[in-house]
Amino acid sequence: MMLPPDFAARLVRDCSDAVIYADNEGRIRFWNRGATRTFGFSEAEVLGASLDLIILERLRARHWQGYGEVMSGRPSRYGEGDLLAVPALRKDGRQISVEFTILPLHDEAGALLGIAAVLRDVTARFEETRALRRELAALKAQAGPSPGGT
Repeated sequence: MMLPPDFAARLVRDCSDAVIYADNEGRIRFWNRGATRTFGFSEAEVLGASLDLIILERLRARHWQGYGEVMSGRPSRYGEGDLLAVPALRKDGRQISVEFTILPLHDEAGALLGIAAVLRDVTARFEETRALRRELAALKAQAGPSPGGT
């Protein structure tokens, strides 16, 4: 079975997950419909803007240090499909939890042009896990020390 001729473009554009591409300066150059749904910003609002729009202020210094090092040639430990999890920022100011993978993109000569990321909002699962951990800790505290334990 043949794929439609515009399969790849439609997959990236219409994917329900956020797909974002930022150039080597951290400027957003691609923003799909899933990114609009996830973060609340329209494509027109973000193209050419800094990734700071979705990075929490307290995490920006660390993000930009790592981003700059990777753009300067240091291999990224995240470029092999490792799943990353971080808090992110929506247009309405609400903090969400996202998981994502990255894909460094190079030119024909091998120079790094920028990084694409596929992100998913996992806030509901993160909050559920946090609540379960709190409940487990409370139950352990009620039960007291285990036999033979400290």
